[in-house]
Amino acid sequence: MGEVKKIGEIKEEFKAASDSLLPSFIEKYSTDGRAGVEKMIEQARKKIAKLEEEKQRTENLKVYEREYESFGYVCGIDEVGRGPLAGPVVAVAVILPKDCQILYINDSKKLSAKKRDELYDIIMEEAVAVGIGMVSPQRIDEINILQATYEAMREAIQNLSVKPDILLNDAVTIPEVDIRQVPIIKGDAKSISIGAASIIAKVTRDRLMEEYDAILPEYGFAANKGYGSAAHIDAIKKHGPSPIHRRSFIGNFV
Repeated sequence: MGEVKKIGEIKEEFKAASDSLLPSFIEKYSTDGRAGVEKMIEQARKKIAKLEEEKQRTENLKVYEREYESFGYVCGIDEVGRGPLAGPVVAVAVILPKDCQILYINDSKKLSAKKRDELYDIIMEEAVAVGIGMVSPQRIDEINILQATYEAMREAIQNLSVKPDILLNDAVTIPEVDIRQVPIIKGDAKSISIGAASIIAKVTRDRLMEEYDAILPEYGFAANKGYGSAAHIDAIKKHGPSPIHRRSFIGNFV
C-alpha cells in the first residue's frame, strides 16, 4: 500500500487543479475518509455544479446569435460613457466565433474590474473581429451625446476587419447604417455578443480615463471615470473645466 498523502499536499493539488481535472480529483480521493479531504471533495463538487450552471447561463445568452446565425457574421454592439461629465463616448462592435465557449460574459456593470480585465484579454484573443469607435468631448458638445453615440457606433462597425451581416444592438437602431439591425432591450445581459462588446467598451474607456488621471490628477478620473461624483463636481468648481470636460454637461457647475 502506497504512502498516504498529507492533507496539506492534497490541498495544494486541489488548488492547482483546473476545472477539467476536478472530476478526477474527486474520484482519486473519494475513499480517503479524512474530514479535511471530504471537505475538499465537497468544495470540488460545488465548483463543478457552479461551472455547469455558468455553462447553461452562457448557452442561454446565445439565443439571438443562434436565431440569426444563418445571416452570416453576427455582430454585437454596445457603448459606454453616455452619462459622464468628462471623456469620450466609446462604442465597440464584436463578432464572436459561431460556437463561442467563453464563460462569464455579462453586462459589464455586473462584473468586477478584475473579471472585466480577464475577459477583455480572452475576448480580444478569441473574437473573429473587434472594432472600437470613440467620439471626443468636443464632438459631443457639437452634435449632442445621442448623435455622438451613433457616430462612435458607426466608427466601431467600420473598424471591424470583417464586415458583419447582422447587428445586435443594445436597445438602439443606428442611423445611416446599411446592415440589418436588431435592437435588444437590456441586450448586454441577453446576448453574448453585446455583453462582450460592453466589456471591451468599459475596459477601453476606463483605461483611457486612468491615463487622463495621470495628466490631470486634480479631477480624480481614475476613481470617477469622468462621472459626476460629488468630489468630481467639487474639483470642477475649484479648478474649472479641463480640456476633456463636456461643456454641454457641466453648465450647472461652471
